[in-house]
Amino acid sequence: MGVIKIKNIRVYAYHGCLVEEGKIGSDYRVDLTIKANLSKSAISDNLADTVDYVHLNRIVKEEMAIRSKLLEEVANRILLRVLNEIPLVKKVDVAVSKLNPPIGGNVAMVTIEMSKKRPI
Repeated sequence: MGVIKIKNIRVYAYHGCLVEEGKIGSDYRVDLTIKANLSKSAISDNLADTVDYVHLNRIVKEEMAIRSKLLEEVANRILLRVLNEIPLVKKVDVAVSKLNPPIGGNVAMVTIEMSKKRPI
């Protein structure tokens, strides 16, 4: 088993329960951790034998572009797409962070973390 981590995918999106958040938007950070069997690609040196992180990045950007009230809903969509589109992935963890959230205080970010495993 191996691990692929993509840290600090930066996107501008329009998530949140407030009407203003849907109009103004804000900065987000997404981190992914993928667990997969990387032994074949370690020998073959072939992109087709591993998890393509360009594909992962595209999934994150496409799902972040779809407005949601809750970050949990966005994270769940990302998890489901990764497992549905990339059969090599056994487990995926995602952290979605809203930077400088409008919660009435000096807060750097709010983060939700979720994970899913492929059914055996």
